[in-house]
Amino acid sequence: MTSKTVGTEVVDLNALARQRRDALPKPTTFNLFDVEFTLPPIKSLPFELQERVGDLDNTVEVLKDLLGQDKVREMYAAGYTFGDLELIAQEWQKRSGLESGESQASAAS
Repeated sequence: MTSKTVGTEVVDLNALARQRRDALPKPTTFNLFDVEFTLPPIKSLPFELQERVGDLDNTVEVLKDLLGQDKVREMYAAGYTFGDLELIAQEWQKRSGLESGESQASAAS
């Protein structure tokens, strides 16, 4: 009978995590109504931001965190609509290599 204590094995994920990060798509630059902005692939976002991504109620706050207050003011001035934010979210997901079928953005369309 083998006595193996649960939880004693340590799996080092550092190399695998680096490989996954290196394989992510490059950031994407978008242009909508003469406002240019660059978004990183969604899977590269800091952990504390990811819980808010995909929730359309948090879209503006996520954009402020990623792009800064000034860029979001530029978007306001350009007259972005809720539909424009939905389009940005869908294209961002697509270019991040994610399935859009489970997002609230695609469910609303």
